[in-house]
Amino acid sequence: MGTSNFVIRWINFLTMLLAIAVAIFGVWMSTHHDGCRKSLTLPVLGLGGFIFLVSMIGFLGALKKNAILLWIYLILLCMILVAILVFTVLAFIITNNGSGHNVSGLRYKEYQLKDYSSWFLKQLNNTDNWKQLKSCLVKSEDCNNLAKQYKTLKQYKMAKLTPIEAGCCRPPSECGYPVVNASYYDLSFHPVSSNEDCKLYKNSRVVKCYNCDSCKAGVAQYMKTEWRVVAIFNLALFVVLSIIYFVGCCARRNAGRTRQSKV
Repeated sequence: MGTSNFVIRWINFLTMLLAIAVAIFGVWMSTHHDGCRKSLTLPVLGLGGFIFLVSMIGFLGALKKNAILLWIYLILLCMILVAILVFTVLAFIITNNGSGHNVSGLRYKEYQLKDYSSWFLKQLNNTDNWKQLKSCLVKSEDCNNLAKQYKTLKQYKMAKLTPIEAGCCRPPSECGYPVVNASYYDLSFHPVSSNEDCKLYKNSRVVKCYNCDSCKAGVAQYMKTEWRVVAIFNLALFVVLSIIYFVGCCARRNAGRTRQSKV
């Protein structure tokens, strides 16, 4: 009868330590002046605080064999399980659309914004959202680092660029601009395509193709990949938390029996 209480105590003790680590990470992020990291500070601190609260309730409930605390713990854990399940299903639905297009002579794919879900389109076409994302992209120096990574034109043409590098650091291939090096295109040529991105691209390090739909599509592909990883992780987390929930139910039942035996 005491096994479930013992397991719940130790599991929640370890998750309390994890919550403290998450909170410390959030504080560390807040010390950076980079607005891209600071924007995640409150969610990380909130997550750490919530995990600590739930773990503390579960730990005390199992330690004192208090049925009321264990009931509260199970209700909160059930809410977490439902939230994880809903988020995971939505994540798979949102990331179901969108894929790259092969371009002759390139080892990487190009991406088009129209291929992605309406949710991605709404988020990326929002002026305020894109202004912040664009600021983060400029600060990341990914585009400017291409010239350091690929010193010759041959190396650059053989490179496997990431979706963001392919969409934000260069004009779409259909524009037909001759490549001078990894960070410079000859814009004196008239673009052979009517794609608006061809006019938006500039060689300036702070402009590049950051205002292009191809850049938004590259970000969408990056977000899609990240969301898929998170969704798969959530599936594993859902299974683990379900087992913990089952053990918690046993601990709550044992606490109820203990209380009745004392009466």
